[in-house]
Amino acid sequence: MKSSELGLSAMYRILKKAGAERVSDESADELRRVIEEVATTIAKSAVDMSNHAGRKTIRGEDVKLASKAFIKS
Repeated sequence: MKSSELGLSAMYRILKKAGAERVSDESADELRRVIEEVATTIAKSAVDMSNHAGRKTIRGEDVKLASKAFIKS
């Protein structure tokens, strides 16, 4: 099993904040997997945008633009 960048306890807190009374280990682990997958996709897109603009530094605006596809309007 590969190591995760995000802590499992944070996933429990997120699910509780969303209104869950009880949170299974499986649901917290799956949320972590999904969030990491989405974050990686956004990060890669932000890197591409930064490179396209001729910058080595990724700016907040790159991440914001890259995340638009995942944010509900």
